[in-house]
Amino acid sequence: MRAIKYIAIHCTATSPKATVDSIKNYWFNVKKWKSPGYHYIFEANGNIEELLPIDKVSNGVRGHNSEIINLSYIGGIDGNSNPKDTRTPQQVLSMLSILLRLKEQFPDAIIQGHRDFEGVSKACPSFDVKEWLKHVKL
Repeated sequence: MRAIKYIAIHCTATSPKATVDSIKNYWFNVKKWKSPGYHYIFEANGNIEELLPIDKVSNGVRGHNSEIINLSYIGGIDGNSNPKDTRTPQQVLSMLSILLRLKEQFPDAIIQGHRDFEGVSKACPSFDVKEWLKHVKL
């Protein structure tokens, strides 16, 4: 198993109505990635799709991928492509359930947003993960 230092939370920076297939198509056919961007993705209805086993490296945060498990909700922008927390209550519950499981498995892993990594200049995941974690029980 990989040594996991972080659990990174992302948004897809798409419409909340985007599909998992359209996101995967972008990674593989436009960006030409060989691996997905995230290990888990949360659809608006709360469905959790595992895109890659956690023992494999995904493409979430350049320079850190070998030490990260990447999670993302579909959405994260408004109708004008500006950053916006568009998580549905179902996505929040799904995210929490995966985070609880991962924290049991990797108790020392730091949970943070993509934007919280040094050198990252994105709004992703379009909400303050550290502030949010103060209000949830993990």
